[in-house]
Amino acid sequence: MELSPGSTTTWFGEVRQHAAKHPYTAAGLLVGLALVVMLLVQSLIHVITTDSSLFTRYALLGGSAGFIATAVGALPALMLKKIPQAAEDAMLGFAAGMMLAASAFSLLLPGIEAGTELLQSAAKGGLIVVFGMFMGVALMLGLDEFTPHEHDKTGPCGPGHERCGKAWLFVFAIALHNLPEGMAVGVSFAQGDLTVGLPLATAIALQDIPEGLAVALTLRAVGFSPLFAVLVAAGSGLLEPVGALLGVSLGGGLLLAYPIGLGLAAGAMLFVVSHEVIPETHRNGHQTIATLGLMVGFALMMILDTTLG
Repeated sequence: MELSPGSTTTWFGEVRQHAAKHPYTAAGLLVGLALVVMLLVQSLIHVITTDSSLFTRYALLGGSAGFIATAVGALPALMLKKIPQAAEDAMLGFAAGMMLAASAFSLLLPGIEAGTELLQSAAKGGLIVVFGMFMGVALMLGLDEFTPHEHDKTGPCGPGHERCGKAWLFVFAIALHNLPEGMAVGVSFAQGDLTVGLPLATAIALQDIPEGLAVALTLRAVGFSPLFAVLVAAGSGLLEPVGALLGVSLGGGLLLAYPIGLGLAAGAMLFVVSHEVIPETHRNGHQTIATLGLMVGFALMMILDTTLG
């Protein structure tokens, strides 16, 4: 991707035009980013004034597990160019089921419990998590709308996508998937509670294996070499430890930031599942096998949360 000063100016112009056509989406992105910045600032103050290095190490280890799992999952693409579409849809459905269950059991429910304890009201505790959830959705909706990226079936989208190479468009699309997963892991470890963080980190790592393979095979299918496809798919997993560090900062500051951060991470993950993963599994006529995969993934995450939580 080559961006000269002139092309950068043009890109900003296209973003402004796009924002004028989608004012509510742009406003949602700005509000979501503002919330993230606000939480990060107050969390930075908290980190400076307290010893939270153990929580940060937990988050980094959890995010790194996701990166390793993504890389391991991508490796078979060195020898495989494709697998049956039904099998790929089932794997993605499995990943979606685990993400849905993780959002509910490892993010939303602990967030409501923490919010209820802090505010001494179940209703207020639930509302503060819902607020964070909608901020996460607004943030992801804005990033999806304004980040140039490409999907296998629907093609390129986002302002300035025509000046980005196909490889970069796929990289940006993968980033939109992996960042909220890493954030979720980081937030879950922000208070040092392994009963929240460990099941979620395990679930994210498990579902990253089929997701890494699916990404690598998608890159191979559009013409990239086996090694490049595997390296890009594996490299995309680096966003998980990055997101984990962001998440532990979001949820590690003032006590109220923890339930809000859990809600934000859950909202971001729910957006990715509903907006990207499930529709992708239903585009090829394999809705039944994809739904069964989702149910298996959901059930496995429930068991993990009960066993490890």
